[in-house]
Amino acid sequence: MTTPRGFRDRADDSLFTLIGEVPELVRNLVTAEIDAAKAWLARTSKDAGMGGLWFFVALFVLFWTVPVFGTFLIAGLSSWWPVWLSALVVMFVMLLITAVFALLGLLRFRKLKARQNPVQSIAQDVKEVRDEL
Repeated sequence: MTTPRGFRDRADDSLFTLIGEVPELVRNLVTAEIDAAKAWLARTSKDAGMGGLWFFVALFVLFWTVPVFGTFLIAGLSSWWPVWLSALVVMFVMLLITAVFALLGLLRFRKLKARQNPVQSIAQDVKEVRDEL
């Protein structure tokens, strides 16, 4: 007898019949889980790739926005100063900002270098345990 959804009614099956079908059911379950994981990975990687592409496009536009902003500053300052002096001031300000950010990055990398690696920590623990024995 089948149910309205097409599944077989297992109420009349013996215990040995049900136990005999367990390996097939487990195999089907594992196969279904692997297929679901593959589908999830495909969707997730596609979304991550598209997100990365949009970030790349945003950075590309930002890359070309910086020179436009510099030109805007030079044009604005040239109403008070000569154009060459305006360009020189904008260049030195941008170099100063670059130096500050590079210094901040250097300080962050020094912090990173001083931090102990978890593998080194485990090796040190093993060494101390061996010394105690």
